[in-house]
Amino acid sequence: MILEAARAAASQLFLPAFRKALYKTLGLTLVILAGIWVATSALFDAYAMPWLESLLPGLPSWAGWLGFIAAIAAGLGLALALALLIAPVTAIVAGIFLDEVAETVERESYPQDPPGEAVPFFPAMIMALKFLGVIIIGNIFALLLLLVPGVNLIAFFIVNAYLLGREFFEFAAMRFRGESEAKALRRRYAGTVFVAGFVVAGFLAVPFLNLLTPLFAAAMMVHLYKSISAREASA
Repeated sequence: MILEAARAAASQLFLPAFRKALYKTLGLTLVILAGIWVATSALFDAYAMPWLESLLPGLPSWAGWLGFIAAIAAGLGLALALALLIAPVTAIVAGIFLDEVAETVERESYPQDPPGEAVPFFPAMIMALKFLGVIIIGNIFALLLLLVPGVNLIAFFIVNAYLLGREFFEFAAMRFRGESEAKALRRRYAGTVFVAGFVVAGFLAVPFLNLLTPLFAAAMMVHLYKSISAREASA
């Protein structure tokens, strides 16, 4: 069930509708990251650099290089921070377009079934913000475990498997059920959803490919939801 859902999702990633959602997601993500870069650089130039320069008059002449070195270090630090932000920012931006992906999967793979209904805009944004929050908190916890040898990689996959599996499965289910019913279904199949989350976490761990994670996860969980629903209907 899980492998079939992953295979089906991967085969649909480059359909025209998926590419459209991907381009919009990446474009808006780059605009947000560029805005963060410009704003942070402006704040550094306005406040940090004058403070550093005020320290330099009383120092030897060679100390003027300290400001230059500090600017380079700040730029490198900001670049690293933005690289770490790519995945979570992409995730929250993609949340705006996930219904397009789900509709494509339903239309292409389940044309005989009634289509799902898009989650209303404001509840969808609340879900996306909550998802971003739990991802950040979960990965901070996982980063703290980097200090524990042999645990860090395991922690990364466990934390992300649980969070990604839970959020994306509930998204797929809420297209067909109320929120409380979707959560109850996810709890009944918690083990299956958790294992499916490992597949998504593996996708997330691959550089550049991880930018496709939200779209892949949404498609995969629609397929998984359909399989679970069919099983429940036949039980």
